[in-house]
Amino acid sequence: MKRYVMLFSIFIFPLIVCCNVNKSERSLASESKGSVRVTIISDSLVRLEYSPTGQFLNEKTRFAYHRNDSWNQHFADPESKQISISTDFMELKYQDDGQSFNPDNLSIKLPNGFVWRPGTKSGRNLGGTVESLDGAEGPLNLGEGLLSRDGWYLVDDSKGHVLSSGWVKPHEPESHRDWYFFAYGTDYKRALKDLKTISGAVPMPRKYTLGSWYSRYWPYSSDDYRNLVKEYEEHQFPLDVMVLDMDWHKQGWTGWSWNRDLLPDAEDLLQWFHQKRIYSTLNLHPADGVKPHEDQYQDFMVGMGYSPNSQRTVPFDAANKLYIDNLFTHILWPLEAQGVDFWWVDWQQEPYTRGLPGLKNIAWLNQVFYEKSNRNKLRGQSFSRWGGWGDHRYPIHFSGDATTTWKMLDFEVAFNSVSSNVGLFFWSHDMGGHWGPRNEEAYARWVQFGATTAALRVHSTRDENLDKRPWLYPSQVTDSLRRSFHLRSKLFPYLYTEVWKAHKYMLPFNRPMYYEHPQLEKAYQVRSQYFLGDHILVAPIVKPGVGEDKVADQKVWFPPINEGLWFDWFSNKAYRPGTEHNVYHPLSSFPLFVRGGTPIPMQPYTNRMGSDQVTKLDVAVFPGQIGVAGSYTLYEDDGISTGYQEGAHVLTKITYLRIDRETVELVIAPREGAFDAYPIEKNLVIHLMSTLPMEGSLGPIKQLSYDEEKNINTLELGAVNMDVGIKLQLKVRDTINTAP
Repeated sequence: MKRYVMLFSIFIFPLIVCCNVNKSERSLASESKGSVRVTIISDSLVRLEYSPTGQFLNEKTRFAYHRNDSWNQHFADPESKQISISTDFMELKYQDDGQSFNPDNLSIKLPNGFVWRPGTKSGRNLGGTVESLDGAEGPLNLGEGLLSRDGWYLVDDSKGHVLSSGWVKPHEPESHRDWYFFAYGTDYKRALKDLKTISGAVPMPRKYTLGSWYSRYWPYSSDDYRNLVKEYEEHQFPLDVMVLDMDWHKQGWTGWSWNRDLLPDAEDLLQWFHQKRIYSTLNLHPADGVKPHEDQYQDFMVGMGYSPNSQRTVPFDAANKLYIDNLFTHILWPLEAQGVDFWWVDWQQEPYTRGLPGLKNIAWLNQVFYEKSNRNKLRGQSFSRWGGWGDHRYPIHFSGDATTTWKMLDFEVAFNSVSSNVGLFFWSHDMGGHWGPRNEEAYARWVQFGATTAALRVHSTRDENLDKRPWLYPSQVTDSLRRSFHLRSKLFPYLYTEVWKAHKYMLPFNRPMYYEHPQLEKAYQVRSQYFLGDHILVAPIVKPGVGEDKVADQKVWFPPINEGLWFDWFSNKAYRPGTEHNVYHPLSSFPLFVRGGTPIPMQPYTNRMGSDQVTKLDVAVFPGQIGVAGSYTLYEDDGISTGYQEGAHVLTKITYLRIDRETVELVIAPREGAFDAYPIEKNLVIHLMSTLPMEGSLGPIKQLSYDEEKNINTLELGAVNMDVGIKLQLKVRDTINTAP
């Protein structure tokens, strides 16, 4: 916080009063100091509470997950009955008139002159998200998110459920007002940082969930699952997560016991997956409770205090702590001990819990399942539909059962990045759609999109025409799919680093253009493209192509950057920042652009991208401007534990500098930090993109090769000690084909 003053008007003379509040006074929610409490959380975020009894809430809620005694709390002056607060982002005035917040007693003025009063609507909101895309065939109303071109947003947490003593309770009383006013102007990134401050960071998912998933609603047997894994290996497709959908249940949709007809050796199957370094998740529809036919029925009923002989089914109630504790203790944790890695909570039943009015099942289940999985130093992991404000703390999210149409793909591209406006950074979509007609070309384009999102998960409904195994398609489609899967595997070090940035800095993994360029009108118009982290621009193809190669076009706006050009990843063609072009791509590629001069960390293809450590580090860099250094800091950790929260990670800075037209310098600095599984020696390979054949170098190069078709110099350096790093000076000239 830079500055603020609190002013009390006494008669007509303003008196500046010190704002510091005694710490003991802040924590006394029961001490009456009037009906209004104003808490300054940051210069751009203020909490506004009204309580006719003077009883204010100090406990956290599902939205307001953080409280801090250092936040300054203010009450109306007993004589003037006023509060006046000024920061760089707002001027707040309140006059106590004995009523709840209303346009006559509360106003907040923004630096642009706009004055907000209670009841004001956010007219230029940039959208939020929806719980899921179930049944969607095209665009949906995404409601409101945190970001608005008006420069402010109000989150009303008056009915938000309170977290107390490890469980949940209502936000009482009914007359209480609990508002959070975000005043960020055009600094959208600041708005998300404020969201992190009050609502918590987006945690890092387990690394393997960011890889390749296979899922299908189909009655697979144990042998079928083993054959699927073998087929993935034979056809050179990566695989990290195997989903066991509905048919693992003994009986019905809601179930907790193995279907021994299909999976007679379920326990051995799960361990076999682990031997193959594949992780598993099982589908749950828990609404019907634990029925008498379940294997663990007796233990569950005893834990609930009922006789198993009653053969009754205790109604499922997510808000009942005893019920949830027994569900995990007697049913879910024993299954995890057998090898289940995490749960897919596929809730589609009653919206609200039985035991607590207004508490959504999906919201509370997401929190419970995540927190119950966050044990034994293992990262929490959830997989479920979105549960509303605060649910960003429980990634990753399942976007639901959408159709297979081009129209749906077109909408899903924008939907994916706009969801960042509520802090939801990690959607997992059904690649190719869940239901509808078979659309082979759209499937290939969908996977290109999915390769640049949080998870590459194929899935479909029980329809023999929608089997998404990539090798069952025409060779042109299969080749395109393989190229996309391999691209994700190779880019994984960059992707995982950007996931870490999302956690640490609350920067969306996929973000709309206006996050970086809020002052440019064009940034609000191009909803079909997004940033993949800080240095890659993506504009997926969302319509059918023409001709034998199925060439399709996409209009791309190349946003301004301080220095350099944007380069097409597949063709090396360069584009000037601030221009707009129609770009054309056959089915084998798609619009993916990299900022010139920035080293991009990669790895050779691996079929287990989500669990392999980076032992072979590839660095690709397109030409930068003379005299302008570009750098990238690679992030690595063990991928599965909570150690990253305590500093168990490694950062490696990679810097590129074009010294003159003939000389490039590349420096890989000594690593910073440590974790147990870190490979100190890495085999390094440098790819100098859009360059002429290299003339010479100063530094240890084991092997040098040149691709004349793509104009790439590839330098193999062999094993390098990352405690020492390496510095190279290379004699090489650029060859740049720039679009007009």
